[in-house]
Amino acid sequence: MDRNKITEDITGWVNSELAETSDYFLVEVKVSPKNEVKVFVDGDQGASIDRLASVNRFLHKKIESESLFGPDGNFSIEVSSPGLDEPLKMLRQYRKNLHRPVEVLRHDGIKSEGVLQEISETGIKLEQKLGNKKEKQIKIIEIPFDQIKYTKVSVVF
Repeated sequence: MDRNKITEDITGWVNSELAETSDYFLVEVKVSPKNEVKVFVDGDQGASIDRLASVNRFLHKKIESESLFGPDGNFSIEVSSPGLDEPLKMLRQYRKNLHRPVEVLRHDGIKSEGVLQEISETGIKLEQKLGNKKEKQIKIIEIPFDQIKYTKVSVVF
């Protein structure tokens, strides 16, 4: 069983299913050696449970009808939105999280935290607040995408 082919098939099916609603998009498909399928779908305004359940039902039927894992192939499927612990993978996810606090780890090990202020095709700009309350300074740093190992949305309480 070719995992790359299975992933390609599932990716194509999910993209065609999501094409009817332009505010939803596929982030990632993972297929484990134990036939555990994980599909991450997001939306510009967030992903509703109803829409994720609909994609799950569609995909389950499609995998069975195409005998993707063979005639007796067992599989499990999970369709969800990427959690806060998942890094941003697509430009569209960065845009969705504009003006939110993020943590960026660069390939060289430098970690930067700040508010995502700007996104371009080539990189991002973060606003960092430095100093104490009396002497607060605002610094804007630019980070090209090719220097980013991961970006995660920060949870602020």
